[in-house]
Amino acid sequence: MNRKKIGLMAAGLLLAVQTAIVPGVQAAPTGEIEIILDGQTLQSDASPYIVQGANVTMVPLRVISEGLGAQVNWSASSGTVTITAQNKNISMENGAQSATVNGKSVRLDASARMSSGRVMVPLRFVGEELGLKVDWQASERVITLSSGKEGTSTSGNTSSVGSSSSTSNSSASGNQETVSTDQGTTANDEQDVVNTPSTSTKEDSSSSSQGNMAQVKATTSMRGAWISTINGDWPSSAARSSSEKQKQEFTKMLDDLQGMGINAVFVQVRASGDALYPSDLVPWSKYLTNTQGKNPGYDPLKFMISESHKRGMEFHAWFNPFRANSTGTTSGLAANHVANQHPDWIVKNGSQLYINPGIPAARQHVIDAIMEVVNGYDIDGVHLDDYFYPYSGTFDDDATFKTYNANKISNKGDWRRDNVNSFVRDLGKSIHASKSKVQFGISPFGVWRNKSQDLTGSDTKAGVTAYDTTFADVRTWINKGWIDYVAPQIYWSIGFPAAGYDKLVAWWSNEVKNSDVKLYIGHSPYKIGTPEKGWQSAQELIKQLELNENYKQVKGDIYFSAQHLRKNPYGLIQLLQNYYQL
Repeated sequence: MNRKKIGLMAAGLLLAVQTAIVPGVQAAPTGEIEIILDGQTLQSDASPYIVQGANVTMVPLRVISEGLGAQVNWSASSGTVTITAQNKNISMENGAQSATVNGKSVRLDASARMSSGRVMVPLRFVGEELGLKVDWQASERVITLSSGKEGTSTSGNTSSVGSSSSTSNSSASGNQETVSTDQGTTANDEQDVVNTPSTSTKEDSSSSSQGNMAQVKATTSMRGAWISTINGDWPSSAARSSSEKQKQEFTKMLDDLQGMGINAVFVQVRASGDALYPSDLVPWSKYLTNTQGKNPGYDPLKFMISESHKRGMEFHAWFNPFRANSTGTTSGLAANHVANQHPDWIVKNGSQLYINPGIPAARQHVIDAIMEVVNGYDIDGVHLDDYFYPYSGTFDDDATFKTYNANKISNKGDWRRDNVNSFVRDLGKSIHASKSKVQFGISPFGVWRNKSQDLTGSDTKAGVTAYDTTFADVRTWINKGWIDYVAPQIYWSIGFPAAGYDKLVAWWSNEVKNSDVKLYIGHSPYKIGTPEKGWQSAQELIKQLELNENYKQVKGDIYFSAQHLRKNPYGLIQLLQNYYQL
């Protein structure tokens, strides 16, 4: 690997993330710090700064990821940055007092940290570990990096820029650098239902600012956005015949989202038994070309992952598992679509076609399709939405119930839940057997069960529930550890009579309390400005985020959806920027 590129990456890595400052740490006096590698000035979209007391210069991750040559990964779920170059593997955990270099613990003078959606790391430590000479000219505020390839010397007295930053040893998996923590999940892309209020306990909140330096709330928290293909987040109808327009739209969307604090995207790569990537099992999505099965001329998934990781954002592949078509016919479906290849697996439900979860071979087909992506792409997570069994209408699976009921389950509801449980268990095992660091999470309907149906349920009066309507036995998934995170779609306002946001956050926090399963909350910015109680102001969403700070179990948030964030209803973008202290 080119030493110059490694040095650039190291410098860039350190330059990009500076907003999340730990209490008591301040930036150096005013005056830009210039970083020069082998005679060339390194550019960054964020200024380097010095951690006073430790005398350590911090720089961001993004510069390193954009052409500096070393492999840089950021895992939001573990809060760990990993830098790999030649024979060196450096791992630093957000806020830890040591780093791991090729498996050995090394003390740090200043810890890696998150700031304004950027991961900041100590320049001297990373540079020297990558074989660079690092010199600091205090009078000129210039840091000179030399790889020995281009004899760039520094004159005058040089003094150390400090050593390192504290961070512990947990290496990130194939997850590229991202500004988030845990994995997020996707929201129901076509439906919405009910809710009510609750109590909280303060934890996991923001730290106060020290001096003139702002500190960041929940600096490694998940801040995700769902990007729906079926609902028009991306690509737009105008871009369906142009790969270049699709690329431009996606990169602009990422920049917009990152600008408001989003550090992870959950992209719907399978909407209706199709794909946003070349597949041996399912056809190309019609949302790319207006024709299902037509090759768009590039690999959208590969492009989207690359662009997300360049920006330090996590990329989660969102799959709608059992919806076969959003219309009730096979018209327009490609020859290799599951509804044409296996019509016996398909159940018509109202105006939609579903893959029957009760058929073992059908479940395995969906798992195989998902595993194509897990095995073939550098994704940070697999995300499922709430499409298991439909919310309403008739689902004719009587014959399936009789034919595929090896456990002799007498109640059809229990049998359906067993089918979904088998699917979730088997998919989770497959994902983690292939890539243990890929997160697997699900975004169920926001109400598991009402207390009137189950005394352990929530104090709500929802018309539908995850357990009884979609047959999603989320409690079992959590207790068995089959999923890494759960992201309930809590799409109602605080104090909403039927299902209050506050009551539901309290309930879900308690549900995951004694487990290793992370809790992300699914939010509904699409409701801002609607007549529904509580949504006449964008401040409702900020109040929800503030309420979440009372629950240490809440590890982040996911917003439905990208287009509704970008529409900036009632000044939402500025409110989010203020909340995330950008």
